[in-house]
Amino acid sequence: MVKIELAPLNIPFNRRLQTAAVLQWVFCFLFGAQCCFCVYVVIVLNGYWHMAALYALWLYLDWDTPQAGGRRSDWVRHWTVWKHFGDYFPIHLIKTCDLDPERNYLMGFHPHGILVAGAFGNFCTEYTGFQELYPGMTPYLHTLGIWFGFPFFREYLMSSGVVSCSKKSLTHVLSQKGGGNVSIIVIGGTAESLEARPGSLILEALNRKGFVKIALRCGAHLVPVFSFGENDLFNQLKNPKGSLVRTIQEGMRKTLGFSLPLFHARGVFQYSLGFMPFRQPIYTIVGEPIVVERNVSPSSAEVDRLHGCYLEALAKLFEQHKAEYRILEHQHLIFT
Repeated sequence: MVKIELAPLNIPFNRRLQTAAVLQWVFCFLFGAQCCFCVYVVIVLNGYWHMAALYALWLYLDWDTPQAGGRRSDWVRHWTVWKHFGDYFPIHLIKTCDLDPERNYLMGFHPHGILVAGAFGNFCTEYTGFQELYPGMTPYLHTLGIWFGFPFFREYLMSSGVVSCSKKSLTHVLSQKGGGNVSIIVIGGTAESLEARPGSLILEALNRKGFVKIALRCGAHLVPVFSFGENDLFNQLKNPKGSLVRTIQEGMRKTLGFSLPLFHARGVFQYSLGFMPFRQPIYTIVGEPIVVERNVSPSSAEVDRLHGCYLEALAKLFEQHKAEYRILEHQHLIFT
């Protein structure tokens, strides 16, 4: 039997605000798209078909926007709720060197974790200092295109600077003249999320080379990013490869393009069980850029060579900083 540890009643008000901010984020992440779709259906069923038809027309005309830089809103990115969200963990963005605002960059974010809290907090809000650390740079967090098919939810995503992770979308951002654009891709994707649990250092990276090819074709410099603490936010049901749970998850991922880990952590009013993340600090380290010369038709050997350089740079970044974040000397990244 699980012993329930209740939260005390005299919690400071600012911590309650932080919990509320993260609760709404988790809800939106897990159920936002479905709820928005249900709202659209309710509008249709209640006779407001003309409103639904107008939005459907808008959706048709605006369909490619998530692949053309999106439609960010500085107002949304500055919502106070995101400050409370970031303070909950808290989330820190750490710079190791300057980025040239006249260049475009492709950042590889690792690890995925369960809900990618570090990537969202650092690159979709304005409360961890991205603009101050990298003046003149505009971040774009790329995610699965399926989410942009849900009415209303797509507008919410794009307002925070989230765009599609399609080849067309990446190419659009990284081909902009004048530089100053940063594409952020969570390289391991949902496959890596199935390995996310406290202490895990497994990264899905050995066969992820598409981002390297796009960087070469666009001449975008590659930047490794490692987020210490990302895997410590949730526990996950044991799902070793070959198990029934893992087989179902892998089948879902191959069919739908994504899979949902069976995770748990704490609750809102108690600390023993729930879907709220643990209050664990996240330190997102942005490494040094790898210079990439534009090559519109790279060979497989050139892609493999740059991919190898990227993995070496990522491993070096991890090794340089792991001691600061309670990673033992004998622990190293495991690329799969």
